[in-house]
Amino acid sequence: MTFAPDLEAYFARIGYRGSREPTLPTLHALSLHHVRAIPFEALDVLLGRRIDLDPAAIEHKLVGQARGGYCFEQNTLFLHVLGALGYQVTPLSARVRVSRPRDYTPARTHVCLRVELDGTSYLADVGVGALSLTSAIRLVLDEAQDTAHEPRRLIAEGSWDGLARRGPQARLFHQARLGADWHDVYELTLEEMPAIDREVGNWYTSAHPGSHFKDRLMVARATDVGRITLVNRELTRRGSDGVGHVTTVETPEALLAVLDGEFGLRFAPGTRFPCPALVWD
Repeated sequence: MTFAPDLEAYFARIGYRGSREPTLPTLHALSLHHVRAIPFEALDVLLGRRIDLDPAAIEHKLVGQARGGYCFEQNTLFLHVLGALGYQVTPLSARVRVSRPRDYTPARTHVCLRVELDGTSYLADVGVGALSLTSAIRLVLDEAQDTAHEPRRLIAEGSWDGLARRGPQARLFHQARLGADWHDVYELTLEEMPAIDREVGNWYTSAHPGSHFKDRLMVARATDVGRITLVNRELTRRGSDGVGHVTTVETPEALLAVLDGEFGLRFAPGTRFPCPALVWD
């Protein structure tokens, strides 16, 4: 059965009142509104709950329950919303490379979106944590592109002809400029990631003992001019200058207050998140 998202509920969730025409300005606006309103988080992984990729379940969680989610949830919801608006969208697989050296090969456990619009291909991604795209970017090489937040670009390693892969060692990297330097966000394959592959990636990411979502608490969302991130007990606020201001969450009760106040995530009093890196004094 084809899933039809509740667009009215989604737009209310993200506070969007703009055009619904499938245009580039609409795509940019939806990306920004989404990542400001729906936080990136994988708290259910720490709570031992199954991450259900059924589109209706995702909509119920992220829209109906005002929760957040990680890439497979966020971009699956965005995929269906964009499709319902008339965009041509393809989910792509990627290897997350934030803070990872090029000689290390991570698994393909990230999904992002390719959007075809007026003969041009764009990359949209509302589910890559503190670096979620706040504007779509063109799938072109070696061109710095402004977004509502930090600049982005795509660079190639190996033999490429435009965006056509040439040779087994050719690789494509999505980068963000943080301060004066460019940093890898993820390695794109430009290969479609069908639902079954997303299920496999979701299982690994949420259930495998080696998944980094199993041993640390991570929450993030964009603001109008910056970003707010929570990693274990460190809450970082970044403004338009990119400078981070860090505060430490002192108690489990304060953590619940931060989740509610900064990210709109409400949990019952006394909720604890089993996490090796979350140690209280």
